[in-house]
Amino acid sequence: MAEIRTLPGGVRFHLRLTPKGGRDGIDGWSVAADGAAHLNARVRAVPEDGKANAALIALLSKTLGVSKSAVSIAAGHAARLKTVEVSGDTTALCERLERLGPKDRAK
Repeated sequence: MAEIRTLPGGVRFHLRLTPKGGRDGIDGWSVAADGAAHLNARVRAVPEDGKANAALIALLSKTLGVSKSAVSIAAGHAARLKTVEVSGDTTALCERLERLGPKDRAK
């Protein structure tokens, strides 16, 4: 289900962010109505002055085991749907992202 594109020295994927989500966490992969796969994440931070984006970068850095400087938002800075790029070992990043699994619909 995960739609991860490899780049020279990293990966790119789509992500749906929920700011003011009550906790910081990754909720797995899901497919939108248009058929595009995206990773779901939530952060406690508010979507003001880049706080939610900074919290997202910190969360992805910790989850994927890379430095914060390796994570960037390539598109969608002010939108819920974002394009994220992560620099690092492409194979390891793909494996870590795929292990995040599908979104648990039972919650």
